[in-house]
Amino acid sequence: MGGAMVASKAKAKSTKSGVKSGVKSSVKSGAKSSAGADAKMSAKKSAKTSAKTSAKTSARDGEAGVIAKERPAKRDNGLGLPPAPTPEASLSRYLQEIRKYPMLPHEEEYMLAQAWREHDDREAAHKMVTSHLRLVAKIAMGYRGYGLPVAELIAEGNIGLMQAVKRFEPERGFRLATYAMWWIRANIQEYVLRSWSLVKIGTTAAQKKLFFKLRKLKGQIQAIDEGDMKPDQVEKIATALNVPERDVVSMNRRLAAPDNSLNAPLRAEGEGEWQDWLVDDSVDQETELAESEELSQRRGLLLGAMENLNDREKHIITERRLTDDPKTLEELSKDFNISRERVRQIEVRAFEKLQKAIRREASEQRLI
Repeated sequence: MGGAMVASKAKAKSTKSGVKSGVKSSVKSGAKSSAGADAKMSAKKSAKTSAKTSAKTSARDGEAGVIAKERPAKRDNGLGLPPAPTPEASLSRYLQEIRKYPMLPHEEEYMLAQAWREHDDREAAHKMVTSHLRLVAKIAMGYRGYGLPVAELIAEGNIGLMQAVKRFEPERGFRLATYAMWWIRANIQEYVLRSWSLVKIGTTAAQKKLFFKLRKLKGQIQAIDEGDMKPDQVEKIATALNVPERDVVSMNRRLAAPDNSLNAPLRAEGEGEWQDWLVDDSVDQETELAESEELSQRRGLLLGAMENLNDREKHIITERRLTDDPKTLEELSKDFNISRERVRQIEVRAFEKLQKAIRREASEQRLI
């Protein structure tokens, strides 16, 4: 009995230890298998994501390569060199870029100008242009008060600079900056005049000077009030610029008031336009037609009445009454070898005949 009980206890213990070891091993193996499955799933997902990313990147690189092949690199027009910075980009970035180009010493500038003039060296011309871009920007900044984009002003000034480089003669002894300054200002001023108004302004040299100096002179004499200036202020400006006073008044009004469209509505909710209130001073078609018909009738009556005169009366009445430059009695008396009094009498009698004939014909036609 005692041996049997001991054996049964030993079997129970072995059974419990086997169950425990089986559970532990199954839990560990399950955990390992689940961890392996999760690792495999994450690896697959990461592989797919990396494949998609690499595919997109390669596709973008391929498109960029195609675009780069289809779009060749821009080069400077006429010089065959990489272009200088353009003011169409950010203005601050453009101003930073042009500071990278150093100013040229006098000797180097002279040699570059000679190379351009004598050997058509485009690289030399390009170097002269880029070294003076800061000068263009400085001059263009002085025209900011006209409400135009600074980038456009700089672009117009750059055109003037290129024209100056093309015509620069270094043997005259002055620097390129001194010569180019006038071309830059001229191009910028022409652009301002073209863009300021739809109506052409500054057609003469005096009007251009008045346009660009009027504001400065008004500030000097403290004529800051809106509207027309005082007569003494107008006189001072006209004397300083050597222009008529009426031109000063006209230019001041044009600068003070912006352009308004004649097609603009009179009111926000109305249908009428400003051009509807314009008065046409020309003769209307009805009046013009009536005057033309009346003139032709009078001419016909006169030609008919002239048939009642003899040749001498016709000649005298024509030369005395029907010409822009009538002859004198003395001249007609010499033509017919008669006295001046006789010519006067013939003229009076011929005129009376014409009056009677015209009245008779007009009454027959029921014109009177």
